[in-house]
Amino acid sequence: MKETKLGKVRPDHIKNLAKKLVERFPNRFDSDFENNKKMVDTLTNVTSTKIRNRVAGYATRLAKIGYGSKPEEVADDNERVNKN
Repeated sequence: MKETKLGKVRPDHIKNLAKKLVERFPNRFDSDFENNKKMVDTLTNVTSTKIRNRVAGYATRLAKIGYGSKPEEVADDNERVNKN
């Protein structure tokens, strides 16, 4: 019997926000979780520490696999992402 490896379960709103951030600001996110926490705090209006950490953790994972490394258009540094 072949074992299947399952990934971590994350809500869609966490994944969507992390993907938006990594796509818009690809050079600000890397494999350093602590740096990514600061970036999520700076670039969003997330007030919950738990949500911020989950988004930063998923952004770290995306950065490690190279997601968003070829941006078509990089957003302005002053632009903020609203969680919806």
